Amino acid sequence: MRGIFGLMLTTALAACGGGTQTGAGSGANPSRGTLLSSTPELISTVPASLLLLELGAISNQQLLTLGGTPFCDVLSFRIRYATVGGANEYSTASGALMMPTGTDPRCRGARPLLLYAHGTTTDRSLDIANLDDTNNVEGRLIAAVFAAQGYIVVAPNYAGYDTSSLAYHPYLNGDQQSKDMIDALTAARKALAVPYVPGSSDAGRLYISGYSQGGYVAMATHRALAAAGMSVTASAPMSGPYALAAFVDAVFAGRVSLEAPLVTAYLITAYQRSFGGIYSGATEVFEAQYAAGIQTLLPSTTPRSGLYSQGKMPQSALFAATPPSSAFADITPATTPAAFAALYAQGFGANNLIMNSYRLSYLLDAQAHPDGGWPSVSDGLPAASPSLAWRKALKRNDLRDWVPTTPALLCGGSGDPTVFWLNTQLMQGYWNSKGMPPTAYTVLDVDSAPGSGDPYATLKDDFAVAKTAVAVAAIANGATDGGAGEVRLVYHSALVPPFCLAAVRSFFAGH
Repeated sequence: MRGIFGLMLTTALAACGGGTQTGAGSGANPSRGTLLSSTPELISTVPASLLLLELGAISNQQLLTLGGTPFCDVLSFRIRYATVGGANEYSTASGALMMPTGTDPRCRGARPLLLYAHGTTTDRSLDIANLDDTNNVEGRLIAAVFAAQGYIVVAPNYAGYDTSSLAYHPYLNGDQQSKDMIDALTAARKALAVPYVPGSSDAGRLYISGYSQGGYVAMATHRALAAAGMSVTASAPMSGPYALAAFVDAVFAGRVSLEAPLVTAYLITAYQRSFGGIYSGATEVFEAQYAAGIQTLLPSTTPRSGLYSQGKMPQSALFAATPPSSAFADITPATTPAAFAALYAQGFGANNLIMNSYRLSYLLDAQAHPDGGWPSVSDGLPAASPSLAWRKALKRNDLRDWVPTTPALLCGGSGDPTVFWLNTQLMQGYWNSKGMPPTAYTVLDVDSAPGSGDPYATLKDDFAVAKTAVAVAAIANGATDGGAGEVRLVYHSALVPPFCLAAVRSFFAGH
């Protein structure tokens, strides 16, 4: 809701030259992190009272219990900045700068800063700064849980989205996405120095978080900032595909995750754009009915449901129901663990995305050059010398090469059908193998039974209640599987996020 104050401030910004390009006319592209407008653009003004309603409508009382009642109004600005694409080419990008404001002393002055990475979306028009958009659930939650609690929030849209000049998005490219995040942070700090951004200032305490794709990006960003010698107070990646090489190995071995066709198409085509050499032609990887347009399909202005209904991508069938060879019949589909067998089976069928010949090449390479963490544990590392180009790129972007030296929380749910819990387990194993004391970081499985003295006991109990409620509602609506299918559908996207966000807010408050 822009409100009178929002309209007044927008007018004032325009009068002060808002939108003027910096670096224009120099004949060279602006350097990374350059703020591309002399003032940020006010997009939304949201009072604390409305954000309180948001918490009640979107999630549950746990956010209010651990996250606290919102006490700041939030001004959400759009910033535009210079960054790079997956092949290190010049690009522009945009993002949100959410500012706490109000009469409460906790809403003004020197405030902590949260650098937040959002989850996977196919919507090219995404603008996380637009808190008036009811579809921007993640942005509204972040505003309610963090900005309204006195945090300055910087949340990039990523290159390839919103007003970005990049024609594609470098999906799960750890190097590029961490650069994009750091460039957004640099630009935001420049914006904070502009007198037109009222109220709060950077206190020098930097926190990093993100969910799903954003969980991966948050960890990659912490790694990059540490390598650059920049201080991070604490980080909290949530439900991310950190052990990317092992995760994709598991999917190709028949443990097909929910929404695997979309994620696989996004990942392969992004790596082709970023690194090249993944394939000579798309028909080497994708079935002919999808190959022609898939390289430029994502992100899209067509809703995800439209991509499925128009036949541009299958919703669930990643692989053919016929094994690529008799040696792999027992994993077409995989049947263990039994609790996930029905999920895996959905990933096989007619009109599948990936060529059987490519799946066979992948599986043979995984046999010859196995991952050290999955399916069995040796050194816990990605395969030392994979020969398939895509497995080489996955190894390059796997995060099992870094250990944090500042506090970290890994949050997620062990029943996650979209981003398997093995990602968190493998990161935990890697950190342990490098001598990181278990007391230096926290691993939180919200879908586990509370232990004695568990500080997250109430949160875990509440998660169990929420999961049961979803199943009961599904049964009431005629589900014959005890509600398991409905729980799978909402587990990653809706069930886990509010609980992990509450935990992250509590964790950051203690550091």
